[in-house]
Amino acid sequence: MAVLPPEPTGAPATAGVPPRRGARTPRSLGLAPLAAALGVFVVGLVLVGLGWWRGGLWTCAGGLLLGALLRLVLPSRSAGLLRVRHRAVDVLLLGAGGLAVAVLAYLR
Repeated sequence: MAVLPPEPTGAPATAGVPPRRGARTPRSLGLAPLAAALGVFVVGLVLVGLGWWRGGLWTCAGGLLLGALLRLVLPSRSAGLLRVRHRAVDVLLLGAGGLAVAVLAYLR
């Protein structure tokens, strides 16, 4: 005599799991905005380290200003790790830092 498996009596194993309706879209760009701004800034630091300090400072200023611009134009949920405080505070601090480094590069 063969033993048959019991017949299913309850809900299927996928009960409570919503059906997939296509590919999921990320809610945030994650590290991309921060990586772009930080990448430009790091290139500037490398240029300063190689002795081309004025061009390096301009590049560092560009990285900070890029971060301010990205924080200004991206929605809060897409700003990723650039979102630290309120948008106005983030833009003001990044912009002021970029402007200060640019003035330093111009005057020296």
